[in-house]
Amino acid sequence: MRLFSLRNTVAASAIGLFTLVGGAAAQNVNEEYREWQRAQRQAQEELRDYQRSGSRDDLRDYRQAQRRAQQEYNEYVRSQRFGNRTTYNAGNGVGYGYGRANRAGMYRVYRNGSYYETNQRGAELLRQAVNNGYQQGYRQAQMDRRYGRGGNYYGSSIYNSGTYGYQSYVDRNQYQYYFQQGFQRGYEDGYNNQSRYGYRSGNSFNILGTILNGILQISQ
Repeated sequence: MRLFSLRNTVAASAIGLFTLVGGAAAQNVNEEYREWQRAQRQAQEELRDYQRSGSRDDLRDYRQAQRRAQQEYNEYVRSQRFGNRTTYNAGNGVGYGYGRANRAGMYRVYRNGSYYETNQRGAELLRQAVNNGYQQGYRQAQMDRRYGRGGNYYGSSIYNSGTYGYQSYVDRNQYQYYFQQGFQRGYEDGYNNQSRYGYRSGNSFNILGTILNGILQISQ
């Protein structure tokens, strides 16, 4: 009876530790995500200030905010690696493994009235789809304008394919949809020589974080 009682006590302790560790990890992931989002919004505000003024001071502030946003993103990714781990009974103590029991770090993506679930890697690929689309749309529009072609992105083979940069880790139709959403906005900016949906950094064109988040509507 004493041995049975002792085993029950150990099992209960392991369950309690699992709950404590898992809950703390999930909370940390969510907090790091919020910090990253706040840093992104600050960087976008600094970018808009620089676009309005063109001053070196505003450019310096934007670059600092951009570095801060990147640092927060790195912290978020590190927290994801811990948050996706689950505890298990390792005999002499509690070990860590990667499993499906802990759903910290999972995302919901909204499209056409429905939600789709994906993990952190899938969410990043969908973000890349939007940004890849914006970049390709902007470049296509510049070429069309330079050579006097009509401003119609439907005529682009890259747009119609929607698979530029695609990786099979996410659903092909999902990737195409978000790529084309980014392409449309990039094409509009490129053809009209404007920065309504994105910004230029050197030779690179990128969609604004607020626009990207509005398209994906990712939530945890």
